Amino acid sequence: MIEDLLRLGLLGPVFALAAWTFVVMVWMFSLRIPAIARAKIDLNATPRAQDLRLPPGATWASDNYNHLHEQPTVFYAVALAAHLAGAGDPINIALAWGFVGVRIIHSLVQILINNVTMRFMIFLLGSAVLAALLVRAALHWNAAAPGV
Repeated sequence: MIEDLLRLGLLGPVFALAAWTFVVMVWMFSLRIPAIARAKIDLNATPRAQDLRLPPGATWASDNYNHLHEQPTVFYAVALAAHLAGAGDPINIALAWGFVGVRIIHSLVQILINNVTMRFMIFLLGSAVLAALLVRAALHWNAAAPGV
């Protein structure tokens, strides 16, 4: 199984994080739709999501879904660029999987308990992993294309 994941290179973590985003979307819907129905909220009268006044759990899932469209977009760009540049070495692949793991942990913490201090520490860890991937990919690209 590990060999199969390595064979995918940097695309494996990209697909995994995209799949996780859809898992969170379904999770969000499973919390928000019943909460909206229980509260008898007229969605046409409340066009902005932040005005819905939903229970914290439903809001936390929605917030996390939004967060999965923020910093991870940088990850997608870096991972795909590194893949195209041939920078899919075992260290970069491990960094990419590490970032995915950190984002999944971040999602679970935010959706289940929403401890902001813990989330921030997890976010910092993910940022460091992403920065390391970016630097390593840039160094690989620079070495592969000197003078460009």
